[in-house]
Amino acid sequence: MTEAFRGRPAEEPRLRTMKLALALALLLITATAHADTDWAAGLVTATGIGIADRHAPSPAAAREPARHAAEDAARKQLAAKLPAIPLAGGGKVGDKLADAQVKARIDRAVAAAIVVDAVPDTDGSYKVTMAVPLEAIRQALAAGPRALPATADAETSPAVVIVDGVPAAAKPALGWTVDAVAAPTLWVKTAPAWAKDAPHVKASSASGGAIKTAGGTGASEATLFVITGR
Repeated sequence: MTEAFRGRPAEEPRLRTMKLALALALLLITATAHADTDWAAGLVTATGIGIADRHAPSPAAAREPARHAAEDAARKQLAAKLPAIPLAGGGKVGDKLADAQVKARIDRAVAAAIVVDAVPDTDGSYKVTMAVPLEAIRQALAAGPRALPATADAETSPAVVIVDGVPAAAKPALGWTVDAVAAPTLWVKTAPAWAKDAPHVKASSASGGAIKTAGGTGASEATLFVITGR
């Protein structure tokens, strides 16, 4: 028995099609919107989908609003992901967000997320991937940009130091220090080609958010520590 025979008007085919399209769009957004932490690249990335407005006069006219919607969706995913990032000394980023100043700095980092990929669809929809550098989050937790010492230049401290042999118990996290130096870190399987000329040091221990080396690094807060074996 049809809906009309039950005393209710049958739903118009066009309305049913619109509802189905909306349901599929929501499913697509849910399935593709996600965030990931890449410790080797030093980035937290998120992908958002912006669905084209079907009432727009053309796909070209729908494209810009769809891209803005995709970027907003990606930022929301980033904001949801960041609190779960682990801290080297224990806990997570979310544990620090009760501090209004820290939260404001984290929010600014999300607002300043960079676009790493943007793909338009033929109907005017957009898929956008955005990223927040892990170093931006570390600095937000540490009360702002690094204050580098006057001697921190290419002549007095290496730009990159490769740290080998870090104990397996030490996991990628924000805030690791190397010989008490708080600086950016990348966690990689093997030293990248662009760091082939960087000095190597051997870790002697790693605990409580602090990595110690056997012979020192000569590094400063201007140095990038590349931690291998991860």
